[in-house]
Amino acid sequence: MKKVIEVDGKEVGFKATALTLRLYRHFFGRDMISDMVKLRKAYMKASELPEDASDEERKEAQLSALDLEIFENAAWIMVRQYDKTAAGEAPDEWLDGFETFSIYEVFPVILELWAFNQKTTAEPKKK
Repeated sequence: MKKVIEVDGKEVGFKATALTLRLYRHFFGRDMISDMVKLRKAYMKASELPEDASDEERKEAQLSALDLEIFENAAWIMVRQYDKTAAGEAPDEWLDGFETFSIYEVFPVILELWAFNQKTTAEPKKK
């Protein structure tokens, strides 16, 4: 599945296929399934925080540096699959091309592509 969105005034394409997991593991040496489950939980906690939340609640709900790195790596892999030239050689090179890059703007797209890619086409066997 492919999707193009505007990020910092630029059109950015994302793509997720069966190759996504393998590329993520190859480039980062980590399991993308585990990382995406962890990141989704952290993102949902942070994005659902009420406006009147206390400072303590806000601090607890903030995304960690590792969460942000997982997000950036997953986004880069999907951009790389869409267009290797636009992605550059590494996430740092790609991210350096933006003035701002909001996880709250991009992560819903990553989740949508991820969810679509995780669907199975197998039918359950009846007993």
